[in-house]
Amino acid sequence: MNRDDEPVFKRSKWGNRYHYNPHNPLGLALIIASLLFTATMLILMANRAGPFAPPAAPAPWSPPPFDQSWPPRSTAPLPPAPSQEGP
Repeated sequence: MNRDDEPVFKRSKWGNRYHYNPHNPLGLALIIASLLFTATMLILMANRAGPFAPPAAPAPWSPPPFDQSWPPRSTAPLPPAPSQEGP
């Protein structure tokens, strides 16, 4: 029997559905590819890996360093202090 004459999809006996035809080489390849894809996705989901990995935990919040003095500095620079040189 020439396997190339077989259709890739065959009509199912249950309703208006189609299924892969394992008698066609392309249909058999589609069946194997579907099984491998499904098995790979199930393994990735079970291990929470790949696209199913949880998002990375954000870094804990740390406040900015406190580098302000009180009272706040004025916008104008302070005049230089008088020198205390003695006579």
